[in-house]
Amino acid sequence: MSGNPGTTGLSAREPLPARAKLAVTAGRVTAAVSRRAGRGSGSVIGGKVSLRVDPDLLRTLAKDLDVVLVSATNGKTTTTRLIAEALRASGPVVSNALGANMPAGITSALAGGAEAKYGVIEVDEKYLVAVAKDTRPKAIALLNLSRDQLDRAAETRMLAEHWRTGLQGTDAVVIANADDPLVTWAASSCPQVVWVAAGQSYKEDAWSCPSCGGVLQRPGVDWFCAQCGFRRPQPHWALQGDHTIDPQGGAWPIQLQLPGRANLANATSSAAVAAVFGVHPQVALQRMYAVTAVAGRYDVVQFRGRDIRLLLAKNPAGWLETFTLIDQPPAPVILSVNALSADGTDTSWLWDVDYEKLRGHPVLVMGQRKLDLAVRLEVAGVDFRVVDTLEQAVAMAPPGRIEAIANYTAFQALRRDVRA
Repeated sequence: MSGNPGTTGLSAREPLPARAKLAVTAGRVTAAVSRRAGRGSGSVIGGKVSLRVDPDLLRTLAKDLDVVLVSATNGKTTTTRLIAEALRASGPVVSNALGANMPAGITSALAGGAEAKYGVIEVDEKYLVAVAKDTRPKAIALLNLSRDQLDRAAETRMLAEHWRTGLQGTDAVVIANADDPLVTWAASSCPQVVWVAAGQSYKEDAWSCPSCGGVLQRPGVDWFCAQCGFRRPQPHWALQGDHTIDPQGGAWPIQLQLPGRANLANATSSAAVAAVFGVHPQVALQRMYAVTAVAGRYDVVQFRGRDIRLLLAKNPAGWLETFTLIDQPPAPVILSVNALSADGTDTSWLWDVDYEKLRGHPVLVMGQRKLDLAVRLEVAGVDFRVVDTLEQAVAMAPPGRIEAIANYTAFQALRRDVRA
């Protein structure tokens, strides 16, 4: 690790140029019209209009901010939220908290941060390099890479190479997961890297060396390629149990309201990011306790007199982590899978998920691709019933809190259903 900068001073924000002001106004009007029409928050369409008026608007809005970019296949929305909460100890923050993580949504978010000191931005993996060029971030957090949305996203090694080439020589401090070989290889081209031992539960996309193609060896927590010598770097930060270990060996307790080991790892990476800006890990971790849910994830809601916990799982790695949160059988489980454009239309990933872990649970299956999921569960030997609606699923579920697990658009549909 080198060049670990402290807190930077907050200078007065310069007034926006006339064209940028017009672009921001046009985007806000468009977003308001979209909301009134019941078409969502309007952030994406508003951002698209703003960028049409001023293609350089994102660069202009980010110019006076200390920007943090967060990218990964899994956990980027939650980690963005945790970092934002930690940095509020040092100043006001603007963030795309609802997860609109492509340039249009990012532009909309920054347009609302006129008084902010920090911009904490979640970025889709494919857009990270382009957004980094526009925003000139002070820090970039790289958490993990695994297969996702197979019809639109590059193969994971290609995506890692895109990061590696595009971030080479960046001025940003890169906070990278040393346990993920793809992330490690991507970050290795960067001059200033803070390595975090955040763990990697799903390893099926990281058995071959991204550098030479050889087979990775995994003795314990370590990994290395015997063919070319590429190996896990020595971490500066680490997650040990429920404590974050800092570079000086200090152990700081993590107390979150968010469940699961994955969120302990997210908190550790977030504390490492906050430290780049001079926020002490104890302060950063204490502030993260305030986060109870992230864009509806982990919410426990009431529906037809039953408690339902809403869990998002978009790909095999996400499903693996989510299964660790479910109580032992016979806790009832609702599974819902769609294959719309926002989800990825290729559902072959269902066969990479270890649904055998659901044996003993009463499972209700719904969503656009419920029959695809039913076939997978049949092969896995899981007892299930296919239903058409959430109301039917709840009526059939035995007593106990219901765990509802869904991929992206199916998750949004569940949130609408429970509010209806």
